[in-house]
Amino acid sequence: MSNFRFESLNAVTTRPGIPEEKVNTKRAINIFGKNVFTMAKMQSYLPKSTFKELSKSIEEGAVISREIADAISQAMKTWAIENGASHYTHWFQPLTGTTAEKHDAFFEPDENGNAIEKFTGDALVQQEPDASSFPNGGIRNTFEARGYTAWDPTSPAFVYETPAGKTLCIPTVFVSYTGESLDYKAPLLKAVAAVDKAATDVAQYFDKQVTKVNASLGIEQEYFLVDLALYNARPDLQLTGRTLFGHMSAKGQQLEDHYFGAIPERVLAFMVDLENEALKLGIPLKTRHNEVAPSQFECAPMYEEINLAIDHNQLLMNVMEQVAIRHNFKVLLHEKPYSGVNGSGKHNNWSLITNTGVNLLSPGKTPKNNLMFLTFFVNTIKAVYEYADLLRASIASHSNDHRLGANEAPPAIISIFLGSQLDEILEEVESARVAKKVKAETNLWHGIPKIPELRLDTTDRNRTSPFAFTGNKFEFRAVGSSANSALPMTVLNAIVAAQLIEFKAEVDKQIKKGTKKDLAILNVIRKYIKDSKAIRFEGNGYSEEWATEAEARGLSNIKSTPKALDVYVKEESLELFERLGIYSKRESEARHEILLENFYKKLQIEARVIGDVVNSQIAPAAFTYQNELIKNVKGLQDLGLSKEAYSSQLNLVERISKHTNTILEKAEEMRQARKKANVNEVLREKAIAYDEVVKPYFDEIRYHVNKLEKIVDDAKWPLPKLRELLFIH
Repeated sequence: MSNFRFESLNAVTTRPGIPEEKVNTKRAINIFGKNVFTMAKMQSYLPKSTFKELSKSIEEGAVISREIADAISQAMKTWAIENGASHYTHWFQPLTGTTAEKHDAFFEPDENGNAIEKFTGDALVQQEPDASSFPNGGIRNTFEARGYTAWDPTSPAFVYETPAGKTLCIPTVFVSYTGESLDYKAPLLKAVAAVDKAATDVAQYFDKQVTKVNASLGIEQEYFLVDLALYNARPDLQLTGRTLFGHMSAKGQQLEDHYFGAIPERVLAFMVDLENEALKLGIPLKTRHNEVAPSQFECAPMYEEINLAIDHNQLLMNVMEQVAIRHNFKVLLHEKPYSGVNGSGKHNNWSLITNTGVNLLSPGKTPKNNLMFLTFFVNTIKAVYEYADLLRASIASHSNDHRLGANEAPPAIISIFLGSQLDEILEEVESARVAKKVKAETNLWHGIPKIPELRLDTTDRNRTSPFAFTGNKFEFRAVGSSANSALPMTVLNAIVAAQLIEFKAEVDKQIKKGTKKDLAILNVIRKYIKDSKAIRFEGNGYSEEWATEAEARGLSNIKSTPKALDVYVKEESLELFERLGIYSKRESEARHEILLENFYKKLQIEARVIGDVVNSQIAPAAFTYQNELIKNVKGLQDLGLSKEAYSSQLNLVERISKHTNTILEKAEEMRQARKKANVNEVLREKAIAYDEVVKPYFDEIRYHVNKLEKIVDDAKWPLPKLRELLFIH
């Protein structure tokens, strides 16, 4: 038995106890937001006038003066130091896909040689991290380093605690010296502002009290856990996040016994610890359970305002990594860490909530609310239909390409599932010819013919749909587990905003011609239902028949990331983002380059890892075992035994030679293909070359490595096997 297995067994038998701060209802209430500078804490630390100005900024987007910022910074510093923080950082989300931070100490020496605690309004509002070393798509030259992080007061500051100490983290946007956004947060905030304005204008058709609409989001996070010692013995997992080799375990998920099963004790200890840490940071984790694949799990929070929900999800992924180490685990957030079992997603549950407390995607109990619901419901469907390729591009990545359409996740074809009742209702609305009269004294709509009262959960759930209506929200299921949800949510909010603006223009045009408001609304809704019918699909999205039908409907089926990303630089996309003030043309083009570069570089890394492991680990192990077989054959020959006595050994020697020679030859061919792809200076062509020329070698090499794994002596095989990685004890 090799060393890594001894290490693994030691890790497995080390069972961390349930943390001292056990999660129960009372405890959760007591610790929730403990490490967050919440509005309530701000109010207790700030003068009334300062708190009022801050509240106005958060609610209305008013600019915070430097005087107010100074007062807030002093309060924030006092609170952070009281809670053990020694440093502060602007916490931002660059286009690497992870979070970033540069720590500065609170202390500064004074003129007398003493140390003082210092944190000014300037330090709170703005900092200057190096912008040249982050992905920028050509916006910044390497020698042009200046970039700025700017405080986002709508997302509260928090103290992040590690064994090394505590740091005050201030959520910020990240922009270049010339003003272009270099992060995920800035465009998201602009898209949220756009959908707020557009949705508020439309909502006022029904309720003049609506003055603001917030996009709401709940993110379900799927992930795998693997024993840390086993992870450390797999260079492919360490460097790429997934297993590039490995024969599938005899037992995988086929018995369906893991899904919603009893949570293993060791995993439950991790989950309890994770929930404690998340609750302290104000992340309202509520749900935990086993997922479909062995060692796969899910956690989910309560719904929050979209900007905060995404900040919390990014923070949660950091916390998961930290907590997992304490329990001798490694968290795998890759969309497809293991071949042969389900991958992981990040289901984004999205809705629109008014300042009056109404969910605009919640079917109401009154005819008036039915029409308001149908307005936002149908406009969302129309937006997804019109901009399906943009939505597909927003979830495109090398890692998600492994998952989409793999009989476990939504396909790359964007479609919408509504459920039979709502689908029938839309058919009825579209076909109805005469609307009931509007009562002049109220000017309110009083019913749509034959439409029943709409209730929550009017639909079944369709796991094969990438964009499904689930009662009072749309669930975007195609988002990858490692993704920053800000990108798909920026696109979704942008396209819905654009669609609502178009809707209002069409309704107002009819009203000016003398059509009653509610009839004008219904006329446009009917038109949109008819126009967007092709995007609605109630069947099995995994089936080959759906791919054929989707093509007949004119729906795109873009399976690879480089081609999916083309839509970002199409004229209509550039115009959409510029019109809404979300991306300039330069920013859109930069993001297109960054995503292409990220795609091919990840494939490049995987190709290098495959070559390294094949040459330095797999082939030597195969040769070692082959030599033992040859010695065995020679020994039997020396005894004078007939060839039949050692024919099986000879067969194994031959098979090992065949598979080993193949992997070495293919690894060299792949290296040459990679070298050829690397000289291509056009990013799109380079990404496509990696996808279509280099990447096919991966599965071919894997096939032969897996054959070797099945016949080489287990004690000599250099990598932990999937049967060991997949099951936690």
